[in-house]
Amino acid sequence: PTEKGFTTDVLALYDWAKARSGNSTILFWGHSLGTGIATNTARKLQEERGVQVDGVILESPYTNIREAAAHIPITTIYHQFPGFGYFILDSLALGDMFFCNDENVKVLACPLLILHAEDDAVLPPHLGRKLFETARNAYKDKTKVKFITFPKKLGLGHDYISFNPELPALVKDFLKMK
Repeated sequence: PTEKGFTTDVLALYDWAKARSGNSTILFWGHSLGTGIATNTARKLQEERGVQVDGVILESPYTNIREAAAHIPITTIYHQFPGFGYFILDSLALGDMFFCNDENVKVLACPLLILHAEDDAVLPPHLGRKLFETARNAYKDKTKVKFITFPKKLGLGHDYISFNPELPALVKDFLKMK
């Protein structure tokens, strides 16, 4: 799998869904690594086809894959070793894996919703907050960018935001921004 391949696959899926959905709303919803795929594809549609998706929802996002890899718990034990940056972080770039959410959101104009749990132990919430700030600074219409955090007491962590019973109402509210 490659970043380019993922993006190409989602473009094909978007074309397939759009051809069958008429005027229905189509959202890109990415979780974790999928947030990079979602923003890549939304940006590619906007820049290459002049098509703006109806919205992008990023669940447990990061700024870019290099920064995310530096914060994933399993890599923290390797930070102390010489060459960590080169062998671990730079190897992603050598494989053409960048997933630059931070660069992509600077270009997007569609509604953007960022969701992050305060108890996310895989991708720290400060990465989601940093991405939100980047988007908010870049968007002309600041009301199109929204950041929602879920308190630790809910125990949603990295993988269970979708289990929150309030999520459907939050998404419906987000869709009204269009």
